[in-house]
Amino acid sequence: MITAAHIIPLYVAVPLTGAFLIALSRGKIKWLPDFFGALITFILLCLSVYAIKLTNTYGMLVYSVGGWKPPVGIALVMDSLTIFMLVTVNLVAFSIALYAINYMEKFTSKWKFYTLFLLMLAGMNGVLITGDLFNLFVFLEIASVASYALVAFGTERHELEAAFKYAVMSTVGSLFLLLGIVFLYSFTSTLNMADMARELASRGEHDIIIMVSILFIMGFGLKAALVPFHAWLPDAHPSAPAPISAMLSGVLIKSLGVYTLFRIFYNVFGVSSSISSVFMFLGALSMVVGVFLAIGQWDFKRLLAYHSISQIGYVVLGIGLGTPLGIIGGLFHLFNHSVFKSLLFLNSGAVEYATGTRDLKQMGGLSEKMPVTSSTNLIASMSIAGIPPFNGFWSKLIIIIAAVEAGRYGYACWAVLASIMTLASFMKVMKYAYYGSLKKNWLRIKEVPFSMKLAMILLAMVCVGGGTLLFTNIYGAFLEPAANVLVEGTHYASMVFKSVG
Repeated sequence: MITAAHIIPLYVAVPLTGAFLIALSRGKIKWLPDFFGALITFILLCLSVYAIKLTNTYGMLVYSVGGWKPPVGIALVMDSLTIFMLVTVNLVAFSIALYAINYMEKFTSKWKFYTLFLLMLAGMNGVLITGDLFNLFVFLEIASVASYALVAFGTERHELEAAFKYAVMSTVGSLFLLLGIVFLYSFTSTLNMADMARELASRGEHDIIIMVSILFIMGFGLKAALVPFHAWLPDAHPSAPAPISAMLSGVLIKSLGVYTLFRIFYNVFGVSSSISSVFMFLGALSMVVGVFLAIGQWDFKRLLAYHSISQIGYVVLGIGLGTPLGIIGGLFHLFNHSVFKSLLFLNSGAVEYATGTRDLKQMGGLSEKMPVTSSTNLIASMSIAGIPPFNGFWSKLIIIIAAVEAGRYGYACWAVLASIMTLASFMKVMKYAYYGSLKKNWLRIKEVPFSMKLAMILLAMVCVGGGTLLFTNIYGAFLEPAANVLVEGTHYASMVFKSVG
């Protein structure tokens, strides 16, 4: 009998099937990789949006692989937080697939790009839907290995060097995670997250949980590029092709780092005041260090990479506050950052596509020749800087209000300062790249092709309309239920077993 829960495996099966078919074609049919890339990401986006209706109707959905119910069998779990992340990931993936149709023409072996891209997407979706720690690690590694290859896709020396550095540091993070999972399994005799949460609650506080918490903070902190675990990101993200830079900064560091970190600490361990303080400190540190490192950069993509570190700090600070308002603000900023940071990387790719350079000092007056890129870059810049009425303003405002409400006035001040510095940084970008007189070098350049413009316009529309999430029924159906999953903490365990029946 087919039930609503049977939709869950499709989030992994569909992109894996697409990757297999594209690899099978080996580029013999020129239009096939582009077609499958756009079609599969669109299907995943539609499935993600449809899942909102399913969970609002049926509540949490649990799919037991092979009919073996948890904790014995493998469980795939879909609750409101999972759907929130699925919509975010697959919205960005669809936009990037559109953008890559024209952008990736300058690279050889387009079919290899789409194969790796869909493998990475399957890994990210798998991380979001899995209900046990072992498969979380497996899917995390699938996404990570595909991303290593994509960072090095151009095969230039600096790209290979950045990919190697990224692979080494990410592997160290994976080792921390694997050690933590081994210790947890030896302590609880289970890998199912719901069963583990129930077992840990019955045993109370134990020293091994402190050790595992440290391992997980280091491991997932590396995946999320939190300061001081961020050293790989400023090299990896600028080196990758623009669509992959957008995917890495837009959703990969969130699904493999931020989501997994808070899913485990809130829903499995149960977050304590000391762990909450660690999250807030790391969030504020990343927020401030990232923006100060970014403001002195002249490489367009490297500047954006440092801002990824800074904006992830806002997300971790908000969720780390542990209050309902703080968690809503953190998740809302996670969604907003996925959109405007992906757009900014696509803008930088469009500029490099047209001019052949990422150096802001060599640009100038590009808005005259590239009006769509310039306009969408302005929208994304105002969004990331927190200027009303764009989406970034609302999520930053909620985080700052939540910090004040929780009595964390220092963190609220740091958040305001970082936002002011972000505005200064992107005023520099707009001034040097797009405004002023057009340089002679760029008299013959023209706007990027249609599919690239379409992707940028789509994301810009979300930046403009993103604030409406707070004032429409979408808030009650999409954002608030996702925050409630974290607010309810280890109640997650009872919900999983209740859904299994």
